[in-house]
Order: sequence, then C-alpha cells, then structure tokens
Amino acid sequence: MIKGQFIFLDDVRDPRTTTHVALPLFPWTVVRDFNAFKKTVEDFFNEYQMAPEFVAFDHDLAPEHYRPSMYDEDKHYSAYYTDGTFQIPTGYHAAQWLVEFCKEKKVKLPRYTCHSMNPLGRENIYKVLGQCRREQAEYLK
Repeated sequence: MIKGQFIFLDDVRDPRTTTHVALPLFPWTVVRDFNAFKKTVEDFFNEYQMAPEFVAFDHDLAPEHYRPSMYDEDKHYSAYYTDGTFQIPTGYHAAQWLVEFCKEKKVKLPRYTCHSMNPLGRENIYKVLGQCRREQAEYLK
C-alpha cells in the first residue's frame, strides 16, 4: 500500500480503537489537525497526482470544539457554531478544503466516512462531501 493513501483525521482517537463506526482495516496515516491534513493531501498529490483513496473525518479537532454550551442538559449536542467563533479549523473545514482542492486539481474526491461523535458536525461534513460527489458524478463521467 502507498503511505498517505488512507487518512484518518482525529485529534485524539486512533483508527484501531474507534469502535463506534466500522472502519476498514487500512494502513492509516493518522493526522491530528487541519494543517497536517492539508500537508498530507498535498504531499500525496505532488507525488502521485491524485487524491488519497480514503479519508475518515472527525469534526472536533481541538479543545475549543468541545464547549459545554454545545450540549443540552442530557449531554447531547444542541448547538453548532457556524458564526466563526472557532479559532482552530474543524473537520468540517478540512472537508471544505478537500472539496476545493479536488476541484482545483481536477481529481476525484476520495471515498470517505465521518467517525465524529458530534452529530451536527458529522451531518455538515457529509453534506459538503455529498454535494461534491453529486457534482463530480455529472462532470467526471
């Protein structure tokens, strides 16, 4: 397998211990933040002229993404910050960046999953990637 082909973006977890979602048994390249994610994708593209084969996204990538005000009294996510209050990019920002990168380089979006425990963040990641996948289905025929 090619190093960098399977990217696991998460600030804390490891793909082998992430059990709440079934992840393929790939030789994962683990990256812990947005900047490491970008560098890994760019380095892979520069070497192989393609996007990675698979990306597993987490949403919350820094302590500021785990705000108590995001939870209701039952400890469920009840708010999602879209007003720019985060100083550190989330997995959603990584997904947005990957979409733009694939469009700019004219390469197919990788297969993906989102293993985030944040249901609103996970939904937003799937929305941005799903929209790109639908658009690519039209022009990459």
